[in-house]
Amino acid sequence: MARVVVDVMLKPEILDPQGQAIAGACERLGFSGVRGIRQGKRFEVEVEGEADEAKLDEVRRMAETLLANPVIEDYSLHVG
Repeated sequence: MARVVVDVMLKPEILDPQGQAIAGACERLGFSGVRGIRQGKRFEVEVEGEADEAKLDEVRRMAETLLANPVIEDYSLHVG
């Protein structure tokens, strides 16, 4: 069994109010030097067998249709 990690983040040009709220909380809680925070999602997909190109292509299709909104989010995947 292999694990494929899919990280999903808002595109840089999309406003991230949740990240801004976290950054503001950091300042109030005494964490200095935080210039900004962007919040994302991480999915760990376990696949049967090896994570070969066919399985990675299937996980990419899953990311594009189910895990991420390609209009406002980017995704990356790696085997881990």
